[in-house]
Amino acid sequence: MENQKPQTAITYMGHSTLYLESRGISIITDPVLSSRVTFLHRTAPPLSNHDYKNADVVLISHLHFDHLDFPSLRQLNGKQRYIVPRGAAPVLSKAGFGNLQEVEIDESVQIGDVTIRATYAQHTRSRFPGGPKADCIGFVIRGDHTVYYPGDTRLFPQMAEIAGDLDIAFLPVWGWGPSRGREHMGPKEAAQSLKLLRPRYAVPIHWGTYLPIGLYWLKPVFHFNPPYDFLIHAREIAPEVEVRILQPGEVINL
Repeated sequence: MENQKPQTAITYMGHSTLYLESRGISIITDPVLSSRVTFLHRTAPPLSNHDYKNADVVLISHLHFDHLDFPSLRQLNGKQRYIVPRGAAPVLSKAGFGNLQEVEIDESVQIGDVTIRATYAQHTRSRFPGGPKADCIGFVIRGDHTVYYPGDTRLFPQMAEIAGDLDIAFLPVWGWGPSRGREHMGPKEAAQSLKLLRPRYAVPIHWGTYLPIGLYWLKPVFHFNPPYDFLIHAREIAPEVEVRILQPGEVINL
C-alpha cells in the first residue's frame, strides 16, 4: 500500500468560522452559526449536514458578539475544550460553559499532535462599550500543515514575526456593515499583510455572511465584493501567494 500524504481539511463556514481537521483533531474557530446575532441576520445558508457539533476544540479570538455567540456555542455537543484569550473565561463561565483554558500571547497549547499558539491581534477588547474586557488574539495551528487564523485585527508590522512556514492564512477582509470599521483590515490591508506573513495560500474571510437586518434585499456591494477586491490587490502586492476564495460550506484540502 502506498503511503498517504498528510492532509489538512478546512471548511469555511462563513464569517470567521473555520472547521479544521488535522492529525485526528477537529478545531472550530469563533463559532457563529445562528440565524441572527444581535441586529445581524445570517445571509449564508446554514450548514445543517456538517459535523461541526462534534469538534474537539473551540478557539475564541475575542469577545465581540460576532465572534463569541452563546446560541451558536450551545449547538455544539458540550464536550469541547475551549481555548480563549486572557480575561474571557469568566464571561463564558457565567454563561454556563466549562473546560476553559485561558492563554496569553505567544503561549502554546498541545492537543494530541496539534500545537496551537496564541498570537497578537490589534482590535478592541470590550464585548460592548463599558462591558467585560479580554485580550484579542489570533492563532497559529500547527499539525500536518501550519495555519494562521488572526481573528479580527488591523494590519500591524509584527505580523512579520508570525511568518516562517505558513501554509495558509485566513485573512479578514471586511466587517459586517457599509464601513469595515477602524479595527478591521479591508481588502488592501489584508493583501499588504501577505508581504509580512508570506503564506503559500491565502483565503479571505469575514465577509458575505451577516448583514444588518433589512439590508440584504439591497444587495450591497460591501457584502459581496471584498474577497474579489482582495484578490486584485493580492495579485499586485504579493503575486507569489495563491489566493482561494471559498463560499460558506466549501472546503480547502492542503
